[in-house]
Amino acid sequence: MSPTIKDVAKKAGVSIATVSLVIQNHARITTATKTKVQKAIKELNYHPSRSAKGLVTKTTGNIGFILTDDHFLQTEPFYTKIFLGTEFGTRGTNYYVLLATIARDFNSKDELPRFILERSVDGIIIAGKATQDFIERIELLDIPIVFIDYYPNSGNFFTVLIDNINGGIIATKHLVDLGHKEIGFIGGDISHPSIYDRFSGYKQALESGGIKFNKKNCVIDEEDPSRPNGYNAAKKLFAQNKKITAIFACNDAMAIGAMQYCTDNKIKIPNDVSLIGFDDVEADIFLNPPLTTIKVPKFELGTEAIHLIENVIKNKSYHNKKKILVPVELIIRNSTRELK
Repeated sequence: MSPTIKDVAKKAGVSIATVSLVIQNHARITTATKTKVQKAIKELNYHPSRSAKGLVTKTTGNIGFILTDDHFLQTEPFYTKIFLGTEFGTRGTNYYVLLATIARDFNSKDELPRFILERSVDGIIIAGKATQDFIERIELLDIPIVFIDYYPNSGNFFTVLIDNINGGIIATKHLVDLGHKEIGFIGGDISHPSIYDRFSGYKQALESGGIKFNKKNCVIDEEDPSRPNGYNAAKKLFAQNKKITAIFACNDAMAIGAMQYCTDNKIKIPNDVSLIGFDDVEADIFLNPPLTTIKVPKFELGTEAIHLIENVIKNKSYHNKKKILVPVELIIRNSTRELK
């Protein structure tokens, strides 16, 4: 059995709290006591546990990472990489990242994740959209919160956001520069700030390109930005306007769904219709044709969120809210071409 902090305290002839103070290199401990405890630690080959350190710091060393189960399941490559980014960001630090999912429709009757109920985290990262009920219950705990890829309209929060408006502008401008004028937009969950901002960027780029916005070129009533809804949205879009020559999908999942619709209906990409997505998930390069898209630096979103929440926890700056905007990049592949 591995030695415990009690074993060290017994061997050194001191209290458990004193051993914890030595582990934390606290100034209150005399050199003689420190030497005695460190000798016991070495002889027992003891490795301090989180609970031992927490006796002094009154912290857990844990950061909770929460997202809704549908985000994790339906867009797994996207949020998995953000989660890995947070894990990479904690390397070389004293923090662990704990993962939990909640229901998409979380309400006041649902139970919070266990690590929140047990006060086992020092801060929380929430990735993607969460319900207002969940956000309000978390706020009552007076614990640092950082949002990724979502900004609640109910208050002032620490957030790490994708530059969605600029991404929408870049994607649409790419199609405009290729000579397209009948440019469609498909999106799901348009109330999500990220999706709405991409739609705003789309409209701004049309205006800058001298193209009048046309409601018939948009389908934004899908419940969520999934592949099946991308298929449905493409079907609606072509029913509304058969002259469409290019489509900007609000994310890659919907773009892949739209690509499948085109394949099933003998619409050739990019010969008949150019298609661009948003996210740059790994599946894009294996599509036929490979998907032109807006690259989101997913790892960086995670690492930025970790650095931000570590700073908040360390400095206890709960009220000086900060927003970090992560830039995006156009990745041109074979699903878009010049209109001739």
